[in-house]
Formats: sequence, structure tokens, C-alpha cells
Amino acid sequence: MINYIFKITLLFLAATSALLAQESSWRKLTTEPYQGKQDDIAFVDENNGWYVNGYGRIFHTTDGGTTWEKQLEQKGTFFRTIAFLDKNTGFAGTVGTDYFPNVTDTIPLYGTKDGGKSWKPVAYKGPYVKGLCAIDIVKEQFINHGKIDYKVHIFAVGRVGSPANIMISHDAGETWTSHSMDNDCKMLFDIKMLNKNEGFACAATNEDITQSNALILKTTDGGKTWKKVYQSSRPFETTWKVAFPSANVGYVTIQSYNPDTNITQQRIAKTTDGGNTWSEINLVADNKAREFGIGFIDENHGFVGTMSSGFETTDGGQTWQKIDLGTACNKIRIYKDEKGKTYGYAIGVNVFKL
Repeated sequence: MINYIFKITLLFLAATSALLAQESSWRKLTTEPYQGKQDDIAFVDENNGWYVNGYGRIFHTTDGGTTWEKQLEQKGTFFRTIAFLDKNTGFAGTVGTDYFPNVTDTIPLYGTKDGGKSWKPVAYKGPYVKGLCAIDIVKEQFINHGKIDYKVHIFAVGRVGSPANIMISHDAGETWTSHSMDNDCKMLFDIKMLNKNEGFACAATNEDITQSNALILKTTDGGKTWKKVYQSSRPFETTWKVAFPSANVGYVTIQSYNPDTNITQQRIAKTTDGGNTWSEINLVADNKAREFGIGFIDENHGFVGTMSSGFETTDGGQTWQKIDLGTACNKIRIYKDEKGKTYGYAIGVNVFKL
């Protein structure tokens, strides 16, 4: 009897593990071919989403990525980031000129109010923003005439290759201001705001990659001021993307461009105290596995995209297993709907769905 119960228990555990593995598997979607790394994807629910690429193209789906409609093709524009507040209102940022060839568009940010059918340049007050690499949205609840409503704050940063700037809107994108962050860093790649005041920026110390260290900055006043909370000790490094599955636990990918092929260790920065301190954890010893996107379902279960493949952890980064996320997976977005269902989308050379 005991052996029977033991066998049943083992079968149950095996079935549960298989189900969990199936639930967290990624499936490649059919999209228009693209030769390089595509940079961002965003969804407002499981079905409605958009992605962008360096051909100046914006694609839209209403069926969870089964089919895609090309909404825009704008030659000379390199779209780097995209974010939507709802099915109608969204913003797309460009990397700007003097970094990639054949890029002529000097407008850093475009906006739409009709779900991406039309896009217009976004006006802003402040210093010129050469390019953007990431957009983050914070929705703040408040009571409006006896009902719960939201104030929407939007933060956008860039760029790779310098200069470092931030754009901020506190009225759902109706008005914007820009500020230079060149005194804090020289390149900006990603931003994650935990609320309208507290957040983190992925940065680099120098525009010369041979002299650059990976850098994480923290703000507690909505981006007015920043302080350094992490800096790597090695040259040829930058940070890249950030994920905070909880208020205390966060992860940042660290990129190494060291030309020495004997330097193989790839690392991730992790915090368990809300970003006040960070430690390094190892991803893989492979000089070809330059890191890009990162996303976590919870504090322990997450994914990293690299130039060569994807990786998955279920123990907070202590161990990693190689998975198929395509090549150069640059952005991983994990969502939970109102019923608690988890789903996700990832983009690089290809687009994947969790």
C-alpha cells in the first residue's frame, strides 16, 4: 500500500512538472521576416498588441499574434521602443540618427490615439532628445468623484551610443518634458518605475565601450535626481534590460563586448532589497551569449534572451537551462490578466508567445 501511494505521488509530481513546463513554454509566431534584432513589443491584453523594428515598421495584432497587420512603414526611421496605455493610445520611440546606417529620422517620439492607424510626432519641452530605447508606464489609482480612476505617468529614456536623456509625462502623454542625464551616465537602455517616484534606469558609464562599466541608477523623486546603486568593475560592459517581478526583487542583464574570446562568463545583476544593493549572478560561460531581454513570472521564475539562445531559471537565477527564444531576444514582457492568468510575448529576430 505504501509503495502504491509512493508511486502515485511520483506520477502526480511528474505530471505537475510536465504541466508547469508546458505552461511556461514559448512558441514562435509567424511574422514578417527580419534580418536583425527587433527591439520591442507591447500588449494591452492577451490579444491586442504591437511590435516595431528598425525598418520603420509597426505591426498590430488583434488575435494574440496569430496574424499581424502592418500599420506603418516609414523609411529612414528606426523604431526602438513601443508602449500602449490602452487599445487606442500609444507611443513609439526611435533610436535617432548617427548610430545605425540609413537612419534619417530625428524625431524621438511618435504618438497615436487611434490604435496605431495614424502616428504623429510628440511635442515636448526641454533639451533635444536624440533617441529613445525604452518606455515605461505607471498607473496611479485615485478617487475621482467617488470612483476609482487612474493618473498615468510615462517615462522614456535613451539612448545607446549616447547622449543620455529622459522624457516624462504626468498626464497620459498629453504633455512631455525632457531632461539631460549626461551628468549621471552616458548611455541609457531601459527604465522601470515601481511607482511615480521610485524607479531604476539601465545605463553605462561611458559612451566609449572600451572604457564603459555597466551601471544601474535609482531615483526616488520621479526622475529629477538619480544615484548610482550598482557599477560593474570590468570594461567593455553595459547594462541592457530590467525586470522587477516584485517590489523587492529585480534583475538586470549585463552585456559584455570584450573582444577577448577567453572572457566567457555572462552575468546578471540581482537585488533582493528593492534595488538598494545589487549582486552579480552567473548566467552562462559562453562569450557568444551576449545578453539582451529579461522577464520574470515571479521572483524565481524568469527568462533571459541572448545573442545565441534563451535561458530559463526557476530558482531565482541560481541555475539556468537553455531554451528556445530565438536569437537576439531583446524584450520580454510578462503580463497577468484580471483573473491571474500569466501570458507573455518576446521579440528579437523572431516573435514568441508564452
